Amino acid sequence: MAALRGSARRGCPRCPQPAALAAAAAVAVCAFYYLGGGGETFSSATRRLRATPPAPAGPGPRGLHLLFMFTKAERSPALRDKAQAALRSLLRHGRLGAADVLHLHLVTEGASRDIGLGLLRDLLRGAAFRHQVIVHDVNELTEKLFPIVEAMQKHFSAGSGTYYSDSIFFLSVAMHRIMPKEITRIIQVDLDLKYKTNIRDLFDEFDNFPEGAVIGIAREMQPVYRHTFWQYRRENPQTKVGEPPPDGLPGFNSGVLLLNLEAMRQSKLYNQLLEPTMVQKLTEKYHFKGHLGDQDFFTMVGMEHPELFHVLDCTWNRQLCTWWRDHGYSDVFDQYFQCEGEVRIYHGNCNTPIPED
Repeated sequence: MAALRGSARRGCPRCPQPAALAAAAAVAVCAFYYLGGGGETFSSATRRLRATPPAPAGPGPRGLHLLFMFTKAERSPALRDKAQAALRSLLRHGRLGAADVLHLHLVTEGASRDIGLGLLRDLLRGAAFRHQVIVHDVNELTEKLFPIVEAMQKHFSAGSGTYYSDSIFFLSVAMHRIMPKEITRIIQVDLDLKYKTNIRDLFDEFDNFPEGAVIGIAREMQPVYRHTFWQYRRENPQTKVGEPPPDGLPGFNSGVLLLNLEAMRQSKLYNQLLEPTMVQKLTEKYHFKGHLGDQDFFTMVGMEHPELFHVLDCTWNRQLCTWWRDHGYSDVFDQYFQCEGEVRIYHGNCNTPIPED
């Protein structure tokens, strides 16, 4: 998120944490649409969306919404390089239907906004499919998120206390309450990824959600939560919590997130779980204290209500970080890390190099 969502924090629980985001965004920029060489305000684009009948589900034409964070890029050449590599691989393999539109949602601030738009403009030049770039300001999203996620931040954020800027780490948790209702599905991704297949195939995974599921997410591929749930595991020696797949519950990794926003809006259970009393109840039951934001929340909820999640195959989020192999879990590490099948998305978390083509 801040700088690079997930590169320093996904599966690496003692890595340095990002600094406050909101303080870095001095200029509030309204969410802004770019289409081709022209532009329109977010509000006018939203009115147009509302006037357009929704595209049918299934193999027909659809609007494909993809969201990623791009902040503090002016300070990080590494972030710019990773973003360029991720987006280039996405576009290289992208094959959309003739009437499909890929909506790229860029969450950013300040100088990063201009850098990100310039990067996208260069990469999208000559793209073989229709596309839009939609810019969201970090400050504006944080302001909307804070009242919803404030209570959970003390359980899933780094440091002590509740920080206003930490709210952005929970964007996926409450996105169904922020995005226009005309957007019914969206995929949120980290930028330390490399795509090896058509992004449209990932959107097809929405059609595989079982009844009641609202989020698609892959399992965590390190014993992160074996460690985090140590006290609960000690008190419940027969539990599957923190155990490796296929029979265990290793927790989730939020580098690739499929958010069925309409299902999230309609799910009474999911929205109850956002309430402070429910968060407190679950954190007490599992003795949970994390600092990985949305990933921690989804993992804890998944222990209690797995029916809310469609588990993506590991090939959709093939994590490469091996931090826990060298930090006390070498004996069980491979049980979490193994992934069979042809990789469709590599995830270079913990700044792990991604294999070259």
